[in-house]
Amino acid sequence: MNIDSNTKLTTHISGQGFVLTRRHFEYAGGLVVELWLATPEGPIRILSEPQEHVTFVCDDDAAALRNAAQKNGVQCTLVDNRLKTLSHQRALTVKTPNDRHFRRLKQTARVAGITLFEADIKLADRYLMERFVYGGVAYHAGRIDTNGNLIARIKPASFTPDLSYLSIDIECDETGSLYSIGCTYKDQCVVFMLDNNHTQSDAQQQDHFALRWCSSEKQLLEKFSQYVCEHDPDLLIGWNVKQFDMRVLHERASLHNLKLSIGRDGTSLHVRSDGNSTFISLPGRAVICGIEALKSMTYAFESFSLNVVAGELLGESKAIDNPQDRLHQIKRMFADDKEALARYNIQDCILVEKIFSKVNLIEYLVLRATLTGLELGRPGGSVAAFLNLYLPKLHRAGFISPNRPDDGGLASPGGYVMSSKPGLYEHVLILDFKSLYPSIIRTFKVDPLGMALGEYEEDPIPGFKGAVFSRTQHFLPDIITTLWQQRDIAKAQKNAALSQAIKIIMNSFYGVLGSGGCPLYSTQLASSITMRGHQIMQTTAQWIEELGFDVIYGDTDSTFVWLKNVTNEQQAREIGQSIQHTINQKWQQWLKTNFNLQSHLEIEFETHFNRFFMPTIRGSEQGSKKRYAGLIKTDNGTDMVFKGLENVRSDWTQLAKEFQYELYRRVFNDEAVEQYVKDMVEQTRTGYFDDKLVYTKRLRKPVQEYTKTVPPHVKAAKIAASFQHDSAFEQQLGSPTVKYVITVNGPEPVSHRSSNIDYEHYVEKQLRPIADSILGYLNVNFDALCDQQMLLFEQ
Repeated sequence: MNIDSNTKLTTHISGQGFVLTRRHFEYAGGLVVELWLATPEGPIRILSEPQEHVTFVCDDDAAALRNAAQKNGVQCTLVDNRLKTLSHQRALTVKTPNDRHFRRLKQTARVAGITLFEADIKLADRYLMERFVYGGVAYHAGRIDTNGNLIARIKPASFTPDLSYLSIDIECDETGSLYSIGCTYKDQCVVFMLDNNHTQSDAQQQDHFALRWCSSEKQLLEKFSQYVCEHDPDLLIGWNVKQFDMRVLHERASLHNLKLSIGRDGTSLHVRSDGNSTFISLPGRAVICGIEALKSMTYAFESFSLNVVAGELLGESKAIDNPQDRLHQIKRMFADDKEALARYNIQDCILVEKIFSKVNLIEYLVLRATLTGLELGRPGGSVAAFLNLYLPKLHRAGFISPNRPDDGGLASPGGYVMSSKPGLYEHVLILDFKSLYPSIIRTFKVDPLGMALGEYEEDPIPGFKGAVFSRTQHFLPDIITTLWQQRDIAKAQKNAALSQAIKIIMNSFYGVLGSGGCPLYSTQLASSITMRGHQIMQTTAQWIEELGFDVIYGDTDSTFVWLKNVTNEQQAREIGQSIQHTINQKWQQWLKTNFNLQSHLEIEFETHFNRFFMPTIRGSEQGSKKRYAGLIKTDNGTDMVFKGLENVRSDWTQLAKEFQYELYRRVFNDEAVEQYVKDMVEQTRTGYFDDKLVYTKRLRKPVQEYTKTVPPHVKAAKIAASFQHDSAFEQQLGSPTVKYVITVNGPEPVSHRSSNIDYEHYVEKQLRPIADSILGYLNVNFDALCDQQMLLFEQ
């Protein structure tokens, strides 16, 4: 929506939209908040009425702060809004008119030893949260200022946007010099390619994309900028797009004295780095990194390289799948086959689009923003989400937040993990508490404000480590309840993205309260959740055993029950349902009797394993934790489930994973295993599985920074680096994965192996540990089988 600066408003302008970007800046002698909104009529930019920075100070320090501010020429106003800290000290609101005075105020307070509260809340974030605006917004503008800016007031609204996006990817050399920029927008694909021998008029149409030649890097950047502005997307998406693509584009534009004006209204890309992270500001367009977004959805992969993620989610791979050879191949294509490089470039853009579509990433981020007020492109953000929801309520109750602990906080007890009873079992049930930690918060009213006020009540709810909680004055249990109800609706409507978003948000709140990065952190709060969880799990196990069943393991919110006298699937499921009903009833009665509380604890019968194996800790008779395997029946037959074992771990070879899967399948189905083990050992020693002996491990820093210890994958990477001068730059692009094998001369990279493979290493370190863990329960000795094969092999 374009507003003519000469327009006189005869009626008020109102509408709804969704917040794409937010920021504040100094304007007309004061501070304003700028919001770019996606609306049904198109993007619109609105400004707030003048704002001030806000922080708080205890009344006891108010006079000292006034004096220090006056002495240092800091403009600030102290206002009594009848607020208190959670430790019940009276507090005053401190307001400053602009960024310069706010920075000087914080410095002045620091030098004077005066504590300011909530001084790290950004002005734009506070502006939105205090108005309970989370994503959707209703705006009402009464005027247009002399510069044509729409000055509007806002309030919350339920609005779901239809967002457009452009996927980008760049190719460059080890110095960052650009070769090409790929873009996809809806059904259009284009690659801008640097080539001094072509001009823009030589544009070519390839099979599924347009190839546009640029005679200089400067022209390449200009054409890219024009393309973005021409199509005007709401979002820019990519893979590592903030830390790499945007950073390199910004640096190259600066080199040519260009401003990369790819924001809305011609605003420029701004990039800032603190040494560890890169921060992007692009007014009007949210920049979304696929890696960050998938991590926020709690996805986990062997590596977050585009090739690995695309392989797992899409079953597709990049044209160059060896990260240690990638830059060499890119440079070769740029020199000899630019059309091939263009195809490689555009493929990355398309893979990113497909991944976003496959997991509904944009829908998830919109829902997350709607529920919590987090910016679309923000990574992580659990603490920010919690504060967005909690602080406005806390302020209206007359309290302010404390600050983050300087020492990072004390560790709180983790989830309950029971010592397991190792063995090979038939008919094992898993019963899970539905969202255990959120349900504890709801049931026992665990809440920062509730803890501050609980000590003043006659009959508070006891927590742990001396904490007590108010029965009536709290916010977090109600926030959880609202989210819980929304999730139930989402599940009923089969809205998987919304259900997942709510689940992640709810489960993050315990971690927030136990994190030193949260100003409302408290070991009493966190312990009142986790230690209550311990009590619930231990009591549940006791009640189940009183029913006549054996509990063989417990982990955080899951209880594993062995039905030793059961003979069929139907009987096991009937018992599972009966245990579920009984335990839920017992918790309702126990909580009513002991605390006069309504129970929100709900245990569910989740899984029935027809066969189940819990191993020992390697080299010990003690049962392991968080490691097991089982066989379940499905509508299509049977399915194998592995948890924490070699089959699901990225640091084991494909040989080990396939060996474990097939060995366990045979054991679970009562099939003979001796000949299979013999064959696997023999074929490994004869080189039949050479392609499955590759270790894959990610470098977490450049190889030259490994000095004290040099693990095998680093040794292999150093060998590869001696053949390729580009490996150090490759590591900067995202800490690539090293693929290597163990040879008679130690670890060597797959791409540059010069020695024979050490097969006995793989027999001893890959096959033996897996076989030893389960064969003992069948009275089968791996050594005997292995020795027989060794004799045959030597003959």
